[in-house]
Amino acid sequence: MTDVREVRTTEREPERERRIFTFKATQLIWLFLGVLEGLLALRILLKLMAANPGNAFAAFLYSITDLFLLPFAGLVGTPTAGGMVLELSSIIAMVVYGLVGLGLERLVWVIFYRPRGPSVGIKQTTTRDHPSQ
Repeated sequence: MTDVREVRTTEREPERERRIFTFKATQLIWLFLGVLEGLLALRILLKLMAANPGNAFAAFLYSITDLFLLPFAGLVGTPTAGGMVLELSSIIAMVVYGLVGLGLERLVWVIFYRPRGPSVGIKQTTTRDHPSQ
């Protein structure tokens, strides 16, 4: 009879699930922030171009972004010239939301991230007897 040895090695990485969660949470924060910043920038552009506020797209965009601009309403004056509007409060909101997003992302990172440690290897040796031919 011949002894056949089979060695299987599996590696387990501690805290892997936590690192994946941290990565996905920070990616969601950046996605939300990117969409919000893009909408606010588009609002600023449409106001600068004196877009028709009665247009369905412009009205929809203004109604969505109004919610995020409420804390900044009346903060500073709004210069106008010939129907064009420079919403300084929207620019301030973009800066503030950018800083809040950065702070929130760093907070999630500090609380949940665990650095990669050494992998834990587990060796399992099994011996099976196979009949000789």
